[in-house]
Amino acid sequence: MSHMVESLKPKLSIVFLNFNRLCETRYTLARIEKLLENRQDIEVIAVDNGSSDGTGAFLHTQTHWITVLQLPTNIGIAGYNEGFKQARGDYILVLDDDSHPVDTITLDRMIQCLETRPDIGIVACRIEALTGEAVHSWHTPHNDEPGPSMAFVGCGFAIRRDLFEDIGWYPGEFFLYQNEIEVAIRVMCRQYKIHYDPQCRVVHRQAALGRTNWRRVYYPTRNTIWVIRRYFPLPDAIYLIASRLFLGFVRASQSLEFTWYYKAVKEAFSLPIERQPLSPALRKQLNTFWRQNSVWHQLIERL
Repeated sequence: MSHMVESLKPKLSIVFLNFNRLCETRYTLARIEKLLENRQDIEVIAVDNGSSDGTGAFLHTQTHWITVLQLPTNIGIAGYNEGFKQARGDYILVLDDDSHPVDTITLDRMIQCLETRPDIGIVACRIEALTGEAVHSWHTPHNDEPGPSMAFVGCGFAIRRDLFEDIGWYPGEFFLYQNEIEVAIRVMCRQYKIHYDPQCRVVHRQAALGRTNWRRVYYPTRNTIWVIRRYFPLPDAIYLIASRLFLGFVRASQSLEFTWYYKAVKEAFSLPIERQPLSPALRKQLNTFWRQNSVWHQLIERL
């Protein structure tokens, strides 16, 4: 009997979060369902973050092949955590409601990588547009060569479930943005590597619905300062925080979101932070983060 139960245990759990983008959710599930035809080693968990557009009702029509978690309100990325806790696979593939794996090669390669490379904690996928063109992010490699990466893009990465649980899943207090950086740092602190594999391909359709300007001012400013306060020693932290305040103010000026900028700054310093300064070796791995949040480097790159 124990052998039978073990054989039914999935190797990979796909977890994705949904919020008021019913058309995207339908598309994502249709693509995943096609990829999982005749596969018994992968489960799908869809979390609805308190949608009001019928997304939750639609998901419940799919419970014959997926697990659905219905949350009463939108709790941001903490909603993912509810899905992660239910995952039974050894590994978790994290998607957005507007992203999907390109092919079964992607699924098989990430499983194989995590199966055969005990030093790797996360597989970062190549993020693509619907046209197949790579969508580069500042915190992932800008080439298509496999190798180490500072971080990953949240709409397409695979992680060891036990490792994810050990680091406490996503930082729920972030709500949105910078959670990938926090997770990446925690993974590095546990001596695991993040591996970028361009043959693990995920399409991000980048639906604009719900992406408002105030969020791009408020959350990146507040959450980045939280990361700096926790992991960077003085005087590095002072310089990076000053830089982040300036960069956040520039973005607030561009979108006229000064009220949200003020709120972000206030909360960035009012939350008690347990300081965990990183070693010089780990800080070296975060050179890309430093450059992204350094006024000097940002000015140089724009000249």
